[in-house]
Order: sequence, then structure tokens, then C-alpha cells
Amino acid sequence: MSTIAISEHRSNAPADPELMAAPPMIEVRDLITHYGTREILHGINLSVRQGEIMVIMGGSGSGKSTLLNALLGLLRPTSGTIRLLGQDLNAISDVERTKLRQKMGVAFQGGALFSSLNVLENIMLPLREHTKLDRNTMRIMARMKMQVVSLSGFENLMPAELSGGMIKRAALARAIVMDPRILFCDEPSAGLDPVVSSAIDELILNLRDAMGMSIVVVTHELESAFKIADRICVLDKGHILTVGTVEEVRNSANERIQNLLNRRTEAEVLDPDEYLRRLTGMQQ
Repeated sequence: MSTIAISEHRSNAPADPELMAAPPMIEVRDLITHYGTREILHGINLSVRQGEIMVIMGGSGSGKSTLLNALLGLLRPTSGTIRLLGQDLNAISDVERTKLRQKMGVAFQGGALFSSLNVLENIMLPLREHTKLDRNTMRIMARMKMQVVSLSGFENLMPAELSGGMIKRAALARAIVMDPRILFCDEPSAGLDPVVSSAIDELILNLRDAMGMSIVVVTHELESAFKIADRICVLDKGHILTVGTVEEVRNSANERIQNLLNRRTEAEVLDPDEYLRRLTGMQQ
């Protein structure tokens, strides 16, 4: 499979009036978070529609991982609300939160496969933890998801025997084994060669199209973001610079967004004399 050009972006969510009118699958309002005394996210407002792929991108330290942790309920906000599937994460009980998480799938950046379990056992794990299905049924369901991600025949391999792309596919298979309504992917194509990265992008698009789930992807890979996104949320220093379609982001007049897209640092766009003054702390 060859690398697919950015111009071949495929999108369906904004074009469907019924999906546009439906309540958002994820709704974030006035979200503020802290690590200790340091404020990380500053009043974030964001919604994700049904059947939409929302890409969250930004430079290092922009708040992408913090926002993802908050959406997963791993980080309690200082203030603001996060509603998943209509439920307020901060207002529901622990039992309700556990049930809600069963409707969510997470593909972690490094795969997070258990080294002592083979591929099939890793993919079956959510079924073992959250259902009372018999083992044979769980094996059938896990094998079906392995087929979806093109891993059939690799059931008995251990994680150490997998390539980087196979680890990502196994992580995706485990994330969708319970047919979640929302899928979160943390850097799904990071560290992969361009051909394998393109294949993972295609897989994410196919999962959305086949299963109708909403997908949130955190990535710093621009080509991947432009290929898979229905909309892109650009973060910078804990603030949202914009939320828009691929074309809207690419054509944005915001200087910080263009610096990110063109991989320019702040130093590169400053006047040289001004840059030196900032480095030395000297004033005119």
C-alpha cells in the first residue's frame, strides 16, 4: 500500500444532516485542569458528533495528553464539565462510570499489550473483565475483531514477536472488541514507517465507516491528521486556537497554526534582534 496524499482526505460526518442534528457524543464545556498549582487547560470548549473523527493536535506541551486524560476520566477537572454519551463524568457514580467506560475503547500510544499474554488473550481481556460470556464465545468475538484489523493467523504470537504496526493493530482490535460507541486513539501512527502509518490511517477510517463510532485521535502527525479528520482541534499552551475542517485549518490566518503546520518555531518567525533580546532578557 502506497502513502496516500493529503488531498485524498475522506470525510462524511459534516455532510449528514441527521448526524449534525443529533446530540454530541462528547461535549466539553469551560474545562479547566491543573497539575498541582499549574493550570494546564484554560477553559476548553469542544464537542464531538456521532460518527465523526475528531483529531486533537498541537505542539509538545500544548495540552493534548491532558485533554485526553480528562476525556477518559483519568484526570479530574478543576472546573467545567465533560459529558460522554449524555452523562456528566463528574456527576455519575463509580458504578455508572464503569458502565460508561464499557462503551468506550482506548488504543494507547505504545499498544499497552500484556507481555505475558498472546495476541488473542490480549484482545479478549475486556470481554473477560466486563462480561460473563463463555470462553469460546469470547474467542470467536476476539477473532472477528482480529480479522477486521487484518491480524488473522497471528493469535498465538506474543507481543515481543510483533512488529510496530502489528502492535498498533492488536491495540485497536482490543479497543473495539466490545463494539464501543466512542474510540480514543493516542498517537496511532507514531513511530511507524510511512507505508504502515498510511495503513493504520485507512484502518481508522474503515472502522468509523463500518461501525459508525465516534473517534477521537490525538496525534502530532500532520499527514495522518489531514487524511483522517472530519474536524481538527488545534491546541496551543492549553488554549484552543481553532476547531474546523481540514481545509479550514490548512487555510487559517492564525500565525500560530501556520507555524505548527509549517513546523516553524517561534524563534524562526521573530526578527533576529528581537529573538536575541528575548534570549538575553535585554530590553530596548
